[in-house]
Amino acid sequence: MSSAVEWVKKVYIYLFSAIGLVIVIIGAVQLISLGLKTWILTKADIYYDYPYKPASVDKEVEITQPTEEELAEYRKNDLSSRRQRQASTAIAMIIVGSPLFLYHWRLAKRELA
Repeated sequence: MSSAVEWVKKVYIYLFSAIGLVIVIIGAVQLISLGLKTWILTKADIYYDYPYKPASVDKEVEITQPTEEELAEYRKNDLSSRRQRQASTAIAMIIVGSPLFLYHWRLAKRELA
């Protein structure tokens, strides 16, 4: 019975160590991607809007189009908020995954010794 318990314990330790490592790797990849998009591949994060026409024209409702300055400000704010969301997710993954990995990896090393 004790060998089965030891086996389950080892599987648990290595599984959670691997999960923590995968979370850290995903977070690091997201941060590297964000850095590349911000400083090297600067056009990778730009989305182009296509001009559109309103589906129906109601004579009583006047449709106003935003000015170019308003659109530029919106795009700038949208890009900034998307980058901040990606950075916060990546940093959170690293903050959560690092202790998970390190704790269980130390347990695994202790089990081997």
